[in-house]
Amino acid sequence: MPMSFARQIEIKQLSTTDLDLTQQLFILLQQVFGAEHPIKVSKTYTQRLLANPVFVAFAAIVYGELAGGLTGYISPMYNGEISELYIYDIAVKPEFQRRGIGKQLIAFTKDYCSKSGMSAMYVQANAEDEHALDFYRSSGGREHKVVHFTYTL
Repeated sequence: MPMSFARQIEIKQLSTTDLDLTQQLFILLQQVFGAEHPIKVSKTYTQRLLANPVFVAFAAIVYGELAGGLTGYISPMYNGEISELYIYDIAVKPEFQRRGIGKQLIAFTKDYCSKSGMSAMYVQANAEDEHALDFYRSSGGREHKVVHFTYTL
């Protein structure tokens, strides 16, 4: 990756003052994951979500344009006065993929967790999603074999 491009990547934590950018991120995440009709939530809901202390969102901005981002949830643990971060979604626009943005998002999030005193961060990926598995392996993630169960309500 050319050094000039790397210097143009800004990763920032989104706050209640970033409603439009956050809504753009939510649409981008849905589009990258294949939603045919992405749902735009209201600014009121977006603000409430960003004000929730267990929700985090980070955006990757390149040349002033949203290039990708990440959302996650902080889980306070019962077995110590610690928390962990669950990365719910991470995505980069197709035209910005394979340029280091995803790895910078992971690095920024690891730094955020470390500075916040968290003990771990984790993410899940579908076993058949080789692209995601390769990405998480190459960004320093350790793989654990688990089975995920979903209860539809």
